[in-house]
Amino acid sequence: MPDPSDTSRLLDKLDLKEYEQTALEHLFSLGRTTAPNLAEATGIPKARIYGVLDSLADQGLVKIIPGRPKKYQPKSPAEILNRAQENRRQSFESYRREIESVRGEFLDTFGPLYEQASEDITPTEELFYVVDVGDPSETETRQLYHDADETVNVLTKSFEYFEEVEPAFADAVERDLDVQLIFLEPEYLSEENETVQREIVSAIDATYPEVEYRFSKEKLPWRGTLADPSMEYETGKAIFLVEEKDVPLHMRQAAVTENGSFVAGMKRYFDLIWEHDSRETACE
Repeated sequence: MPDPSDTSRLLDKLDLKEYEQTALEHLFSLGRTTAPNLAEATGIPKARIYGVLDSLADQGLVKIIPGRPKKYQPKSPAEILNRAQENRRQSFESYRREIESVRGEFLDTFGPLYEQASEDITPTEELFYVVDVGDPSETETRQLYHDADETVNVLTKSFEYFEEVEPAFADAVERDLDVQLIFLEPEYLSEENETVQREIVSAIDATYPEVEYRFSKEKLPWRGTLADPSMEYETGKAIFLVEEKDVPLHMRQAAVTENGSFVAGMKRYFDLIWEHDSRETACE
């Protein structure tokens, strides 16, 4: 039997409510069954079970078999994962359209307030701001992908956070942005990170063949993501963090900058590594 902690961890990825997750997990074992049977097996109140199952069906995770009584059957695990991805994509597209519908009014309302409040900020204060590594830095990275118009450059050890930013990454690729990745040579990675890197590279090869990547021959002093750098120092945004030995990742902070000169300098570094100090395939 699977370890309950493992099944819960896997089902958590579907972003289901507690009763929905419980019902789906039991449906995998029960197969086709009725709502009362499932309520008895799970402890979900009978007054709630039909709503839970209808929600799972609306999300495309469960099939409803007509009859007296109706029966419910889970879709295959592969279908469920595919539908969960599609649901997230549709949700994001709907949210993006909603944001775009108020963009003009939002900018007109808050732009003047922001500009007025920013007049007293000195240039050095505008160089960058910091966010915690984890959810805050991943949110900034996703936004960077969405805001990019031409290029995205990623300097990373193993791209271990790829799953968290993949919808935004996919959106950038779909918009024909020039996306380039530099991974750290595996010999400098822990065994765990080397495995993660191998899996991420395989996923990119399979799903995003147009994305270019290389492997840095030497250790990297920083890692992060750049968008739309300009050699005229006029545009660009970046999020990055420096390597801090013996500092756990969850205790680090990432820096975010929209300073055109700073981003251009980071891009020059990226290009030097890409052209002179990296290889197309990892060393065996």
